[in-house]
Amino acid sequence: MKKKRKPDLFLFFVLLAILLYSLAGCGQKEESPATQEVALFKPPEAGPTLTPTIQLYPTLTPTPREDCINRLRFEKDISIPDGTRVEPGQSIVKRWLVTNAGTCNWNENYTVKLVSGPDLGAPRSQNLYPARNGQQVILQMTFTAPDEAGQYISTWQALDPQGNRFGDPFFIDILVQED
Repeated sequence: MKKKRKPDLFLFFVLLAILLYSLAGCGQKEESPATQEVALFKPPEAGPTLTPTIQLYPTLTPTPREDCINRLRFEKDISIPDGTRVEPGQSIVKRWLVTNAGTCNWNENYTVKLVSGPDLGAPRSQNLYPARNGQQVILQMTFTAPDEAGQYISTWQALDPQGNRFGDPFFIDILVQED
């Protein structure tokens, strides 16, 4: 009785390499406007050699999804809890933890704007920190307490690239002490 012989793996890989080489164009170079070749090293001067190349393809710029939903969810105050007492003219660094709870990714075209109350020395419009959907980020703004005593609440909200407000508003609530 004859014993069946298993296929030789070496022969298989040699045939596979030949097939892949032939599918790749047998080493023929076709110039294409979408392809550039970059030499990795300069070959030695003596004798014929192969020069390795990298083919660079154009980068695709993602098209913004028009069907995505913008949501900003306020999570918590990181600094300056509501009702914090401050000195007149004091510089205040406020931080909020928020989540991009929508399906749109925030980029440089998203902003945060003052929607009510005094600006407390902060720019009335600022870029929103870029964030992918589902990501939590800390928003930070620097304010200056007014010189007059009293309670001050400054409310802010995110805007999409078209200027539409979205998500939870967030605010700073301070109490300026009398001298």
